[in-house]
Amino acid sequence: MSIQRFLLPLSLLMLLSIGLPTTGCTQAPADRPQVTNKAFDKKVSGLLSFSVPTIGVDKLKDIKDEIFLFDTRQLEEYQVSHIEGARYLGYEDFDPKRLGELPMDAPIVVYCSIGYRSEKIGEQLKEMGYTNVYNLYGSIFEWVNAGNPVVDEEGKPTNSVHTYNRKWSKWLEDTGEVNKVW
Repeated sequence: MSIQRFLLPLSLLMLLSIGLPTTGCTQAPADRPQVTNKAFDKKVSGLLSFSVPTIGVDKLKDIKDEIFLFDTRQLEEYQVSHIEGARYLGYEDFDPKRLGELPMDAPIVVYCSIGYRSEKIGEQLKEMGYTNVYNLYGSIFEWVNAGNPVVDEEGKPTNSVHTYNRKWSKWLEDTGEVNKVW
């Protein structure tokens, strides 16, 4: 056996034994926030890389008046409904100017439908130098699933929630009180 054929597997084994992350082995943290539906949790945790710290719906409710809340969905989705107090930040049309003059250490929470798009925007915010960025785990779907209100573009309470498309709408609990829009 040549020395190269021996050293490569040995090197990989050493990396694994000292706990360095390997490509494709992202695992959801055990201490992630709780969601109401275990299947939804599995879906969300399987899509996220957890590159941005997560915050749960209950924690957000406790600190909502102390943070800057941004909706990272498309404008059409935001206009149908959003969490009260959230400002539109966008995803495909993300524009850092919408952040205004936020200090780099301002507490920021981003959300989208389930958390994937907001995680990507959170990564960009971190790359820009923002140091206190969190992703709402389960995002607006979990917010509504937990019985919390949303408002329309005029700030009035609404039962409508934009679910991105029909496929993703299944993750918004069908309580009969929510009007799913896509």
